[in-house]
Amino acid sequence: MLTHWDWILFDADDTLFHFDSFAGLQRLFAHYDVPFTRTDFDAYQAVNQPLWVEYQNGTISALQLQHRRFEGWAQRLNVTPHDLNEGFLAAMAEICLPLDGATALLEALKGRVKMGIITNGFTALQQARLTRTGFLDHFDLLVISEQVGYAKPHPAIFDHALQRAGNPPRERVMMVGDNPDSDILGGINAGLATCWLNVHQRARPQGITPTWEVQSLHELHQKLLG
Repeated sequence: MLTHWDWILFDADDTLFHFDSFAGLQRLFAHYDVPFTRTDFDAYQAVNQPLWVEYQNGTISALQLQHRRFEGWAQRLNVTPHDLNEGFLAAMAEICLPLDGATALLEALKGRVKMGIITNGFTALQQARLTRTGFLDHFDLLVISEQVGYAKPHPAIFDHALQRAGNPPRERVMMVGDNPDSDILGGINAGLATCWLNVHQRARPQGITPTWEVQSLHELHQKLLG
């Protein structure tokens, strides 16, 4: 099946890397001698998740997202949102682990197909993770929404990535990701083949039909390379 593709584009968070934001926040607030509980995390997510929707919709910037999610905590601790955000990104880089099967898949694909990353994550964190895991040299292309000014599923970020890739035939490009609303819908709208990494076996969202659906990177490995 690998002969069907000239490029495979991956999402990063929860596709190649574990993304345990609760653990990262616990590590962040430990520096301030603050025990960060599940209740605190739920309250944080009540602020954070709608901000991500706004960011993906293009109504706020990456910088606004990063600051607004920490405004309440910044007031409580008498620090700046910037300081908390920087500490959080550093903590998330430190606890980074590849998703099960990611290393083997990337090693198997290296040199056999062009690979890239399209991520809605933030530049400093993604570059630190790729360096820490040794993945950086595996990719021919790294596209980060914070730098482009558009987030998935906006077609502009996919157009930007494909232009940087040399404008390959879109039917020979596959987008792999865990988020059907950004990775898969965005890939479909850009005219790409798509693979939904559905680890948690979620119901397929109405109107979104990926080319492939897999439950693990091991399964994707088998589909691509047998």
